[in-house]
Amino acid sequence: MFDSTTSSEADIFPKTSVVDYKKSQHRRRILTELYRSGTCSIAEMARVIHSSVPSVTSIVEEMVEEKWIVPVGTGVTKQGRKPVLFSLSTERFYIVVLDVSTHDTKVLIMNLKNEVVLRHDFNLKLEDSPQFLNHLIGVTEQVLKESGIQYSDFMAMGVAVAGLVDTRKGFNFTYRSLNQSENSFGTMLERHFKFPVYVINDTKATTLGEHRFGLAQGKDHVLAIYIDWGVGLGVILNGEVFQGASGFAGELGHIQVVPNGELCHCGKVGCLDTITSAASLIRRIKKGLGEGRISRLSVIETDKIDAETIIDAAWQGDSFAIDILHEIGMELGKGLSIAIHLFNPEIIIVDGIVAKAGAFITNPIEQAINKYCLTDFRNNLSVVISQLGQEAKWLGTQAYVVEKVIDFS
Repeated sequence: MFDSTTSSEADIFPKTSVVDYKKSQHRRRILTELYRSGTCSIAEMARVIHSSVPSVTSIVEEMVEEKWIVPVGTGVTKQGRKPVLFSLSTERFYIVVLDVSTHDTKVLIMNLKNEVVLRHDFNLKLEDSPQFLNHLIGVTEQVLKESGIQYSDFMAMGVAVAGLVDTRKGFNFTYRSLNQSENSFGTMLERHFKFPVYVINDTKATTLGEHRFGLAQGKDHVLAIYIDWGVGLGVILNGEVFQGASGFAGELGHIQVVPNGELCHCGKVGCLDTITSAASLIRRIKKGLGEGRISRLSVIETDKIDAETIIDAAWQGDSFAIDILHEIGMELGKGLSIAIHLFNPEIIIVDGIVAKAGAFITNPIEQAINKYCLTDFRNNLSVVISQLGQEAKWLGTQAYVVEKVIDFS
């Protein structure tokens, strides 16, 4: 990831001469096209990479022999012989995906067709401690061993994690104890597992997943708001995820909205996180119940009230839960109005735990946008709930890794 080309990358893209270099570029583009489109004929590949059919046929035959791609049937044609279709193989070259959050840790093994081969959820919550890395390595090794997959067939690892993540070097600057001295979180994982490791902020991974496989497909200007224990914002500009100078772009949750408000976990006062996150939702509900607000939630033990319980109460018509979700949606919409004026998106996708509230959260967001945005900015702008849900993060992490490996130079 950070220093040199791995053996896997060298096998995919051999470069010892000008001819080999040109072939490696063709192989990259073929893999990219198959990853994005699913299936492709040799004639279609030739058009995509601007090469001759005989040249592409030779490359495809090599890659079939190496088990990178496989024939998967024939395509439709109006006349003549039906073309053979090819897709990426599922027999080898797997990606390890780690979904690390303050709730738990999910370890997944995915093939190159974005299918989950194996998944395990662990009660391992992200924390700012040196021991966390050892625990993470332990549960990951457990899953790799259980999979029965040969170690040489793991192409790379992708880690989606909360916090300020420097994607270039793998540092997490929010959970600083994950890094060790001058070695980043990503570097430590890479040294242990001996294959490339790519670290990405969880919201950006979700945004990438939406753009490649979800409601943002084919759109060039998108905002994806991820509402979990914090509030993150992913930005698609000109068809690509906007990272910013250090990879930190999109921390909408830490704009100040209440000058004399509550202390945020970041150390600042009155951040949007303090009034709109899932943690804030739970805190506000518990406070209201303590003050005697009437709600079906009052019969539940306080320490058992979580975001999903509150959202479920709203769907059952609980007016108190609905009121709090409405207030949170209005504040989110007000914050998003700033981002709308800055980035002029065509769609806003809502994801994360609070997204399960559906219209209870999107309706007030739209109301706030109508109130605080200039008319021309909100014309043709839609606010939608993600259809991928938590899969958006996994698919985005997978896509980030695959595209990085293919683009490696």
